[in-house]
Amino acid sequence: MDSHTLLVFTFPAALILLLFIWTKAKTGGSATRRPPGPTGWPLVGNMFDLGDMPHQTMYKLKAKYGPLLWLQLGSVNTMVVQSPKVAAELFKNYDIPFADRKIPDALTAFHFNESALSMNTFGAYWRVLRRICSKEFSVNKRVNETEDIRRKCTDDMVRWIEEEAAASRANGGPGEVLDLLDTKSTEGKEFFDCMNKIMELAGTPNVADFFPFLKWFDPMKIKRTMVRDMTKTMKIVSKFVKERIEEKQAGTQRAKRDFLDVLLEYEGDGKDGPDKFTVHNVNVIIMDFTSEALPAAVEEVYGKPFAFDWELSGGVTPETMDMQERLGITLRKKVPEDPIEAKEEARPDAHVEEEARPDEQAEEEARLDAQAEEDEARPDG
Repeated sequence: MDSHTLLVFTFPAALILLLFIWTKAKTGGSATRRPPGPTGWPLVGNMFDLGDMPHQTMYKLKAKYGPLLWLQLGSVNTMVVQSPKVAAELFKNYDIPFADRKIPDALTAFHFNESALSMNTFGAYWRVLRRICSKEFSVNKRVNETEDIRRKCTDDMVRWIEEEAAASRANGGPGEVLDLLDTKSTEGKEFFDCMNKIMELAGTPNVADFFPFLKWFDPMKIKRTMVRDMTKTMKIVSKFVKERIEEKQAGTQRAKRDFLDVLLEYEGDGKDGPDKFTVHNVNVIIMDFTSEALPAAVEEVYGKPFAFDWELSGGVTPETMDMQERLGITLRKKVPEDPIEAKEEARPDAHVEEEARPDEQAEEEARLDAQAEEDEARPDG
């Protein structure tokens, strides 16, 4: 065996040995204080022990190891909680150490995780953003101010569903609707298409999340794709933000102040969180809220004010449904020939009556202020 052949075999072996030592160092520590769990394989840990139905495997492991389970997924230590009692103990009495979540590598594009509420770490910025959302976004006054917009969006979506279903039946199809978020606006369609891709990429398993040393290589090209789609979405969002900033600089007064105005006009007290949000912060917050609002909007529209009766395709029942997630799965109407009734008198008023609970806003603000004081008294973890 010549020196070249020896080098070819020695280098990969040395690399594997170094990776094994690095993984053990990362996942090592006080193993005696860890919850029980199955012994993992070198390098990959328990990744290939979960099978095609991880939820069923977890249930079997719970019977053997108890409600608190320790797994090693690649070089990532993972604790699995499978008991409401244990979950309440962890997230109520030890909420600060468990407040943060692991950020997928794809969502670090454009530092999205550092500006978004849903992905940010617990701290001053997160507390400020949460307080603003609770006081300025999820309040009756703001909901009522957007009543006309919400009603128009609902009407447009239902009208589009009718048109697409009718066109599908005319072409011999079953009348299924494949995309509830399509729009005749080219810019709007591009925005929602990119947002759907971003949400899909964020939920796609990425080998770089389990082996951090692979982040530089991006072997599955997930982050590269995320950067491409985020660039398009950022361009669209920043256009609206820029227009609003120019309106304010020109002294234009809007009849109704919306959440974008709240973000642009925010001024901190210099003690907790930022003094102002940067344009990049605002762009990311708008994107973050949109990604959270899309599924919530579909859920809100479902059943009210229009009643749809859905059925699973192919005779599938909830008991026989494949639990493996598939994006884009569709449901068809149980009675497709019945027209959608859109009578104004049959739909509930979208207006939220503030008079029903006059002290609700004051109570909520007092609760948030008390919670903020409690949060500030704690270490940021």
